Amino acid sequence: MRTGERPGAGARSRAGVGLALALAATVVWSGNFVIARALHDAVPPVQTAFWRWIIALLAVAPLALAQVRRQWPAVRRHLGFLTLAALLGVTCFNTLIYQAGRSTSATNMAVIAAASPMLIALFDLVGGRRGGTRERLGARRVAGMLIALLGVVTLVGKGSPAALWQLEFAAGDVWMLAATTTFAGYSALLRRRPQEIGGLAFLFTTFALGAAMLAPAYGVSLAVEGGFTPGAETVGPLLYIGLLSSAVAYFTWNKAIALVGAARAGVVYYLQPVCVALLSPVVLGEPVGPVQMLCMALIVAGVALGAAGTRR
Repeated sequence: MRTGERPGAGARSRAGVGLALALAATVVWSGNFVIARALHDAVPPVQTAFWRWIIALLAVAPLALAQVRRQWPAVRRHLGFLTLAALLGVTCFNTLIYQAGRSTSATNMAVIAAASPMLIALFDLVGGRRGGTRERLGARRVAGMLIALLGVVTLVGKGSPAALWQLEFAAGDVWMLAATTTFAGYSALLRRRPQEIGGLAFLFTTFALGAAMLAPAYGVSLAVEGGFTPGAETVGPLLYIGLLSSAVAYFTWNKAIALVGAARAGVVYYLQPVCVALLSPVVLGEPVGPVQMLCMALIVAGVALGAAGTRR
């Protein structure tokens, strides 16, 4: 510890960096929901996902290949773990999001995705209990998660949580629920990431494996639905989700979990509906009313409480 540095200052600094990285990933991914909705008529979902990961793979390759070569024996030893992570976080998660974007709104997708923090905490609790590395939640974090969840539920119910009982779920909402579950599994799985595999090597190998697993579905999509015509309305969004939502956001999210744990980083993910609700009126023309603003304030308050350190 440096002279004059208070005990725990290093841990607080790590936590601050971790939460900032989780927030950065959340903000970037919020744009992903808007783009998923904007592209729903222009590019088939599987083709959107496939090109996203090809772009991401090309973006990280110059930085990652040297690390992959050095750590290749470790990559081969943990190929099963890497394949599972790629299946959940790369192949399934975003493909399901783009499928959902065909029949539900960007705001609805982000609202359903806000169930991720609870699922992440649950999966992390179960996985940590089995592996002996369980993360302590604490009463304050649980309270913050519940407050933020109340804001999300009220937002879905348009001001009345009880209105959820009368909701009729569209096909897109079911796809989004499946996407949310796979993302929570991926996030909880990151806690077990082998330490001998660096961040860039992990990204490159999971991106490559995920794209390879998507390739057969991409071929079927081309045969059944046909391709798409590249243009400003498709290339720009694909570059955004390939470079920012994939290469940048996945790196920052994985690093955030390494610094503060899956459950604590997951609390920040509650801000997804807030970010999407602010973006949707500008990009898609989907309105935001006073009730939504109040719900967003409730979500922010819950995240601020839940992301704080636990009391011991």
